[in-house]
Amino acid sequence: MAAVKWIAIWGFVAITSSIAGGILAGLRNRDHSSWAAWCFVFPPALFLLAFLPTYKGVRVQRRDPDNDDHDLP
Repeated sequence: MAAVKWIAIWGFVAITSSIAGGILAGLRNRDHSSWAAWCFVFPPALFLLAFLPTYKGVRVQRRDPDNDDHDLP
């Protein structure tokens, strides 16, 4: 029963950290999807994100994966 409790706690911490990481990354002008994923896999990454300075400059536009198919002959 202790293992089930530990897994449930870890799941809650991972999901909460992922949501907080995505929101904080958006506020810091960083890639929110990447930071949300890393905070889900490794929740202490949220502390790293909290201490990083805000990115000053234009946010890099991500390429749409569907555009790769249009380059084929």
